[in-house]
Amino acid sequence: MPKWLIIAGLVLVALGVILQFAPWLLNWFGRLPGDIRISSENTRVFIPITSMILVSLLLTIVINLFQR
Repeated sequence: MPKWLIIAGLVLVALGVILQFAPWLLNWFGRLPGDIRISSENTRVFIPITSMILVSLLLTIVINLFQR
């Protein structure tokens, strides 16, 4: 368990550094085909279906690599 917490912390720090110093690297995230955006005068709805599928696939691959 401590190993996973350390890995998760390092990933979060790396993501924070990327977002702070190079935000253009992740501009595509949330704007993929399949992400639903609905806007009206008073309401905005954003449903990131494709982005969350991509995150799920990447996390599955990473976790399976570390478990072996």
